[in-house]
Amino acid sequence: MINTAPNHKHTYDEQGRMTCCTLEEKIYTEAGAEQLLHKKKTIDSGQDKVQLQAHSSVWKQYLPAIISFVMLLIGIALDNYFKPSFFTNYVRLAWYAIAYLPVGLPVIKEGWEASLKKEFFTEFTLMVLATMGAFAIGQYPEGVAVMLFYAVGELFQKAAVNKAKNNIKALLDVRPSSASVLRNNKYEEIKPEEVEIGETIQIKAGEKIPLDGEMLSEGSSFNTAALTGESKPKSIYKGAQVLAGMLNLDKVIELKVTKKFADSSLARILEMVQNATARKAKTELLIRKFAKIYTPIVFFLAVALVVVPYFVLSNYVFNDWLYRALIFLVISCPCALVISIPLGYFGGIGAASRNGILFKGSNYLELMTKINTVVMDKTGTLTAGVFKVQAIVTNGMDKTDFIKTLAALESKSTHPIAKAIAEYEKNETQTYQATEIEEISGHGLKGNVNGKEVLAGNTKLLKKYNITYDAAIDEIIESIVVVAIGNQYTGYVLIADEVKEDAQEAIRQMHLNGIKQTIMLSGDKNSITQKVAKQIGIDTAFGDLLPENKVQKVEELKQDKTKIIAFVGDGINDAPVLALSDVGIAMGAMGSDAAIETANVVIQTDQPLKIVTAIKIGKATRSIVIQNIILAFAVKAIVLVLGAGGLATMWEAVFADVGVALLAILNAVRIQRMKF
Repeated sequence: MINTAPNHKHTYDEQGRMTCCTLEEKIYTEAGAEQLLHKKKTIDSGQDKVQLQAHSSVWKQYLPAIISFVMLLIGIALDNYFKPSFFTNYVRLAWYAIAYLPVGLPVIKEGWEASLKKEFFTEFTLMVLATMGAFAIGQYPEGVAVMLFYAVGELFQKAAVNKAKNNIKALLDVRPSSASVLRNNKYEEIKPEEVEIGETIQIKAGEKIPLDGEMLSEGSSFNTAALTGESKPKSIYKGAQVLAGMLNLDKVIELKVTKKFADSSLARILEMVQNATARKAKTELLIRKFAKIYTPIVFFLAVALVVVPYFVLSNYVFNDWLYRALIFLVISCPCALVISIPLGYFGGIGAASRNGILFKGSNYLELMTKINTVVMDKTGTLTAGVFKVQAIVTNGMDKTDFIKTLAALESKSTHPIAKAIAEYEKNETQTYQATEIEEISGHGLKGNVNGKEVLAGNTKLLKKYNITYDAAIDEIIESIVVVAIGNQYTGYVLIADEVKEDAQEAIRQMHLNGIKQTIMLSGDKNSITQKVAKQIGIDTAFGDLLPENKVQKVEELKQDKTKIIAFVGDGINDAPVLALSDVGIAMGAMGSDAAIETANVVIQTDQPLKIVTAIKIGKATRSIVIQNIILAFAVKAIVLVLGAGGLATMWEAVFADVGVALLAILNAVRIQRMKF
């Protein structure tokens, strides 16, 4: 039996493993499974009361439509089957008027408020005019039906939007309510927002990580699905970064906080998704502009449909032509378009989030479908960016002294190669101190170690300072760090990086999904760049590039107006190119904050194959939006012609408006169920 009691206290052994129950049981408890497993128990907690109120409010939303629907059915039955003598004239009018009010009053209120803002031609205005007109000519059931089905359409819209929002919220809103922080030699439970950088926090097995931090414990396993969409657990070890929102699966761990909650990866993701709907796709903006022009046009056409025949026809009957005009108004309401298109894009953003891809706006979701050229950085994007020292070669200097001197300088840099060298030396007992550090962009580092000037970087750095070195170094393909101490060449360190597992498949899939050209730009040696490009199938590659050279290459590509360019990168020096490209894509898990902030799309898993997934989601969203536009216009056009010719009734008009809107909504939410 699973222990789901909310007051259950978990116990742990010396290794931090739970001794009282299984991890599954703890997660059930954290999720509040008591209510789910024991539905018949009395609901008395404050949280349950809130949930009960939420369910009650949902029920209240549907109550007006239910009342109107029941009264409409009774009215139709009395009209056509029972035909009692009292159900005529004012009694009949009063019955249908009462049936109309529950669904009609909110729409009348919306139309009135819009009119006060000088927005006279809205869907609310069209519905009110059409239904009031139906009542004016005695078509009471049709008047109630039009407003009822419009209200039902609105409820479907709200339900679909809420589902899309809840999908994103369930994926991302995993913010822990408290953090266990070490203060005064004991752990205190406080709000994550109150924890400072540098403080130590403790996370037990089954608990969520409240803040970004550096692992102080030896290691643990984490569920990263909330951030990356990946269900496979990830092992993280001492010294590595752990991100807020991950779920600790293994044992009690300690982290040193590296970012405040407001700056954490989780907070950043939440903000991106919440702001994504503010940036509209061109199609969405076009439809909104179209609706503003289209609605007044159809209103005046409806007026013309009543007035013009009076001057043309000898057997003109006002009620007949007014009825046709009312049908015209109902059909022409742009609900299906203004509801389903934003919902389609919102669903696409939600589907992308579930796959570990964050779009900062539906405009970028649409732009992904037009990309034909993908430009990529190498290190950290197509390669793992996890370097290891493979060999140390010195020019007469003691290797231990050499690596200590180099590590002292490199420890001040955040570059992956610098980190690899610093990591290699960290177990040595004696350490050197570096001062006056200067980073020379695209070349390397310059500093002072033990009173001697030290240069560490690529061969361009030594050439810049006119220092001669062994010419055979230029023939080495692998990544190397060349070192000069006191203006004398001293040796080099050989560094290795690995191509990501899915890099080759990502390039292949890009070509299959409409990408005409793949290009790799790297600051690494050209020989290494060309080797990697050949290995994974890149079309064109350029090495030995400074950050400004990357910008120059992309500017050259943009001169060809037929190219729609996406740039994929992860480093601080990639930010200018990300901003310059049509779509900037950042590798989010390992990427720098500057790259992530500048990018339009963030891939949380650091997998190149997710670029293809982003393209597929963009195309699927675009396809659904186009289907809805065609469906809405085709059905409306047919019924408009039939209505104007007197061949369609108000019931066909209801289908052309509300029915098409419902079909479009159902089509739009399909993307949330698709597999990519």
